[in-house]
Amino acid sequence: MLLPRFEYRHATSLLQGMTLLAESPEARALAGGTDLLVDLRERRQQARLLVDISQLAELRGIDAADGEVRLGGGVTVGELLASPLVAAALPALHRAARAFADFLTRNKATLGGNLANASPGADLVVPLLALDARVVLAAPAGERTLALDAFVLGPRRTALGAGELVRAVLVPRAEGRQSFHKLGLKRGGPIAVVSVATRVRLDAGGRVTGAAVALGAVAPRPVRAVEAEASLLGAPLTPDRIARAADLAAAAARPIDDVRGSRAYRQAMVRALVARDLAAAQTEGG
Repeated sequence: MLLPRFEYRHATSLLQGMTLLAESPEARALAGGTDLLVDLRERRQQARLLVDISQLAELRGIDAADGEVRLGGGVTVGELLASPLVAAALPALHRAARAFADFLTRNKATLGGNLANASPGADLVVPLLALDARVVLAAPAGERTLALDAFVLGPRRTALGAGELVRAVLVPRAEGRQSFHKLGLKRGGPIAVVSVATRVRLDAGGRVTGAAVALGAVAPRPVRAVEAEASLLGAPLTPDRIARAADLAAAAARPIDDVRGSRAYRQAMVRALVARDLAAAQTEGG
């Protein structure tokens, strides 16, 4: 199926790009295009105007300051994977980048695009949710910052307003063990059947002082398993406590049956992956 007709504009500044997007409700931002162009071809989205923001310096860069890592919205998945800072400070995100699609797609797909697409199984959203990431949104009138949990609203729905772009993602540098696992039907960047990201911090006595469990592809949007997290705090990671948290994480999942997996399978995999990650955190000392 051919792409529909549209007007194409190449933005030379962030302000110009945001202004063009704000002027028309049928305008769409084009960065990597790995989701957008497929959706246009399949008629899942419509656009009379594509605003190319792929070359904007204001959306680039990976750096650290004031205890957090700043990731530009236009950073590609390949750049995340190649960044020593991301590998060292955000290993869960680094693992998600490694599991993301194929080599060619990683070199085109952007962080901001993956977040804005708001797929229930979005690979980068899950670890960023576990890491308490915040999203910087830029519009002609100024910027605002939202927790990622408040940005992703549902399948293909976000808090983006007219003319707004994902300018950057801010991620606190957290102590403790981070992990990310993705199950698909094959190797080489499949769509997630289940994905799980965890973050666990232990004190010198082995008690849990911080915990996060995020789930993807098991609900209308990636979610935090908050009851599982709360059940871990203030005590050591004993086998009983790990099993209880894994059960609560599975209960937080609200998957569907589809061609990639059944509801029962997805819940069982959430339970198994969370239990495995928590057991590893206990062994490694968080």
